[in-house]
Amino acid sequence: MALGTGTAPYDLRFDAGRICLDLLATAHPLERLDALPPLCAWIAGSGLVPPGTPLTHAGPSWPLAFRELRGSVRQLVSGWLHGEARPTYDPALALAHVNSVARAAPPVPRAVRARDGALVRELDAEPECAALLAVVARDAVELLTDPVARAALRQCAGDNCPIVYVDMSRGRRRRWCSSEVCGNRERVARHRRRAALART
Repeated sequence: MALGTGTAPYDLRFDAGRICLDLLATAHPLERLDALPPLCAWIAGSGLVPPGTPLTHAGPSWPLAFRELRGSVRQLVSGWLHGEARPTYDPALALAHVNSVARAAPPVPRAVRARDGALVRELDAEPECAALLAVVARDAVELLTDPVARAALRQCAGDNCPIVYVDMSRGRRRRWCSSEVCGNRERVARHRRRAALART
């Protein structure tokens, strides 16, 4: 099955601060990478490819490959955040998978002239799945090996929200993956609790 970079809305989010963390967000609150159209929308929206890059060569194995990398990155990030003494996964296997995927060469960019004469970025060739995965895996390696970035990792304080983000806020006081999503839910819940107390 082949398709382009359509703009169908898949409720994708790109607010975690790192591309590897944005990939983790594709599993919550439901699976978004279960087919090619949402995966291609995620690839385009994440900036893995320049705007307008056709992904007509994408194959049916791509979603599984991205989900597998997502699983390994999630295990490593969760291990860092929660300091799991006895993890329910094999951290060495997850690390080996991320490192293996990171070995592939990322897509090669080039500068070309647009119609108005300005230089724009495009890829030298159709981006292969392994090359795109390598970009995400390398981002995970950089994040997890950078003490400053790693120390800024936070999990959303929202009820049952597993979203992880890099807290770059002033004073490192960000609590929510999104003020409009989980932050708003918490404000509504707080209002309801106060209203219920006032009625008693």
